[in-house]
Amino acid sequence: MTAELAIDLDRSSPVPLYFQVAEQISEAIRRGDLPPGSRLDNEILLADRLGLSRPTVRQAIQYLVDKGLLVRKRGVGTQVVHGQVKRSVELTSLYDDLRRAGQDPATRVLALGPVPAEEPVAALLGVAPGTEVLRVERLRYAAGEPLALLHNWLPTGLAALTAENLAARGLYELLRSAGVRMRVANQRMGARAASAAEARLLGERRGAPLLTMVRTTYDDQGRAVEHGSHVYRASHYSLEVTLVER
Repeated sequence: MTAELAIDLDRSSPVPLYFQVAEQISEAIRRGDLPPGSRLDNEILLADRLGLSRPTVRQAIQYLVDKGLLVRKRGVGTQVVHGQVKRSVELTSLYDDLRRAGQDPATRVLALGPVPAEEPVAALLGVAPGTEVLRVERLRYAAGEPLALLHNWLPTGLAALTAENLAARGLYELLRSAGVRMRVANQRMGARAASAAEARLLGERRGAPLLTMVRTTYDDQGRAVEHGSHVYRASHYSLEVTLVER
């Protein structure tokens, strides 16, 4: 590889050797040891260096190509194509941040409609339990790869949200266009393992690490205008915070 990369194989492990290779290359990409544009050794050289068969190495490379982390180019070889999406902690939408970063965001709307607010959501939105609120579920893509599964609840009547405009624009952009002036949000980050349904939608294995974000956003009058509960692929996403001494 363009940068010397240590790959340690446990030949006594029940984990297939191709998957061990793929996971360690994926981790090197996530860490930045293999930045976008890096070239890998060809399959013959890599197989020889690792003491593996060429079909095993080819399977590992194909696994990463299928995940969108590598691409094969005629006359160039195999290259890293995806870096991790890095996002500053600001009152912005993921859609806007991805668009500014040139990540070509796309959205698949999975659900959109009124539901009775359950107690936790009702308390956060400042409405009585059972009050009708709007529930939105979306799958967000970056550069053609699934990145995040987004769930939002909003008071009814804030904006005319449709599957079409949610697929084409970010939620915060639509709210601002409707005159909603968002000023502050409470946000909590965490992590957990992917459920089977989440893994299927995000193109991950069941139990893969996901970052979680729960956010409630308020307008300039202090009214809750949106509550979100989102999960992100930890291999593709991180948050950056600037710390200032006081």
